[in-house]
Amino acid sequence: MKVSAKEQYGLRAMAELSRQYGAGPISLNEVAHAQDISLDYLEQVIPALRDAGLLNSKRGAKGGYELARAPEQITIGQILRALDGDILPVQCVGDEGKEACVRTNECGARTVWQAVHDQLLATLDGMVLSDL
Repeated sequence: MKVSAKEQYGLRAMAELSRQYGAGPISLNEVAHAQDISLDYLEQVIPALRDAGLLNSKRGAKGGYELARAPEQITIGQILRALDGDILPVQCVGDEGKEACVRTNECGARTVWQAVHDQLLATLDGMVLSDL
């Protein structure tokens, strides 16, 4: 599995917002500066997190972004899914109704990928922002 720049930066931004949880809305400029992320790129990443209900936004001079829930209630898996959809090492281990490979039923390697997928999800869904 390759982690995209979008996932890396989104996770870093969420970690920064977690670090400042309870301080009120934080500007994206402040998040970008603290995490050394391009503001332009961050502005493209944040809407997906807001749309997924992980962030709240406030407009105005004292506006910005803040976590929609406590850091203990947001899993790393939720963040990564919000940014890039399903977490799959290969397509054949996704939802059973969406099998992308015609060899799924006779593929010996699928067992390996399913085990990797299960462990990956257990790890990402078992960690929360407050763990970072």
